[in-house]
Amino acid sequence: MTRAASSSPWRLASDDFRLLRDAIKERAGLHFDDEAAYLFERRLSERVEALGLSGFSEYYKYLRFHLRGRAEMEEAIELLTTKETYFFRQEYQLHGFRDELLPRLYEANRARRRLTVWSAGCSTGEEVYTLAILIHQTRLFDGWDVRVIGSDLSRASVARARSGIYRGSAFRVTSKSLLDTYFTEVPGDVRGGQAYQVVDTIRRRCQFGQLNLLDPSAAPLVGRVDAVFCRNVLIYFDVEARRRVIDMLYDRLLPGGYLMLGHSESLIHVSTAFELVHLTEDLVYRRPLAGAPLSSTTSIAGLK
Repeated sequence: MTRAASSSPWRLASDDFRLLRDAIKERAGLHFDDEAAYLFERRLSERVEALGLSGFSEYYKYLRFHLRGRAEMEEAIELLTTKETYFFRQEYQLHGFRDELLPRLYEANRARRRLTVWSAGCSTGEEVYTLAILIHQTRLFDGWDVRVIGSDLSRASVARARSGIYRGSAFRVTSKSLLDTYFTEVPGDVRGGQAYQVVDTIRRRCQFGQLNLLDPSAAPLVGRVDAVFCRNVLIYFDVEARRRVIDMLYDRLLPGGYLMLGHSESLIHVSTAFELVHLTEDLVYRRPLAGAPLSSTTSIAGLK
């Protein structure tokens, strides 16, 4: 395969694209249609060059057969998945969670004084800390065992989330009062610009771990939860993979627990197991209360 004059130093042949696409789907369940070929060529060419390979055909063989193939697959997934996120994203849904759902969960859980929320596909962690801030703002759960769990397929994203340090565009809709209350200025790094770290009172309630939502052995590490945010994640899966993910989330939710999806996502043609709940500005899904009760024990030893 030779270099060519294009946006990528190598041309991605259609056969190589299909092989790479299928390998990534097999590993992570991520679905890419034919229009993604340009994305693969543009973003993975840097890995071909970094590894000193002759082209995408050799890169595919590296992913499949090299001793570092599994680690390289993580690098490829990291480059191919979009991680557009920031604090207080989709505020209308967050307001519904804080002002309408959290009071309901307070009433439902006041006997056991425990609340667990899971951000499934948390990217670099802004959503996790946002949820913890919203919970804190209600003051309903002071003195409770409150845990906000964030999981993501990307090891690098999880590492960034654990640091709790952010800058620039992460605060594009964050008010100065929220910035002053829940963040502390920290020295900048080589990237420049002012950096802020989430305050310890919020960070202590948050835990992060790498997790593949299609790995049936991994989900039980999260335990049972009261609410799941899985926003803008299902768009990466085909219908069958979406069903598997939603079935797993249903299993993780306690009866009466809530599922929040992205504004362009729904359970149409995916699941009929959930109830639709109308909030003032949003629609969310709930696992019905009917049926055998599940254990409320949350085991998160695997997500540290």
